[in-house]
Amino acid sequence: KAVRFSFTVMSVSVRVEGTEEAVTVFREPKPNSELSCKPLCLMFVDESDHETLTAILGPLVAERNAMKQSRLILSLGGLPRSFSFEFRGTGYDEKMVRELEGMEASGSTYVCTLCDSTRAEASRNMVLHSITRSHGENLERYEMWRSNPFSESAEELRERVKGISAKPFLETQPTLDALHCDIGNATEFYKIFQDEIGEVFRGTNPSREERRSWRTALDKQLRKRMKLKPVMRMNGNYARRLMTHDTVEVVCELVPSEERREALRELMGLYLEMK
Repeated sequence: KAVRFSFTVMSVSVRVEGTEEAVTVFREPKPNSELSCKPLCLMFVDESDHETLTAILGPLVAERNAMKQSRLILSLGGLPRSFSFEFRGTGYDEKMVRELEGMEASGSTYVCTLCDSTRAEASRNMVLHSITRSHGENLERYEMWRSNPFSESAEELRERVKGISAKPFLETQPTLDALHCDIGNATEFYKIFQDEIGEVFRGTNPSREERRSWRTALDKQLRKRMKLKPVMRMNGNYARRLMTHDTVEVVCELVPSEERREALRELMGLYLEMK
């Protein structure tokens, strides 16, 4: 895979001595723009290739840690000003997060990168979770995994460290990755397609059977024309194939109103432009 590791100055804040509140004096309006995103390194590597990834990103991590732990003093307007740096990592998918934070791969019993939940616990409790993992704790758990201070069996030790089996080397912050952004948007569009087929905008209150018939019609059309098989739960591949101009044209064949067809095409066009 071609990986670009780049940085952007997202914002600059000033805190007056003796005050808690910081004032933001600069915020990057287009953080994803090529004009503001400065590449640090471009590489051909796979996340699974731990040795290559750590060799390339290792010096970068060391530099980042040195910057976090020190202060830069510059003379501005004849007065020395002190600067400190905060780093926020984005754009990591689950596989990359697991690799960088020393976790087992995605087939692991420990299903979550944000908490210690196992598959069995997650299936029983789908709602009440909080973010409990942290980079510091992952490092401590790796040390425990490496040294096994209580002379436990492999299974007991694994239970204790909650699926940490390699040394974490880069801190990641929990953010919505591109994959789940795609899935969320596609789920919304999938609902819009059904509503447009049933002309919900006319203000009727459709029954469950009616809604089911619209979904069946949509699935049948997508399977026939786009070779998209219906899925129980939206996944990345389905989402990416759903969000195209071709799909909208196919769906428009089921939408009765020409005006609404045009609106649907325009909406998808806007989405794809933004993306």
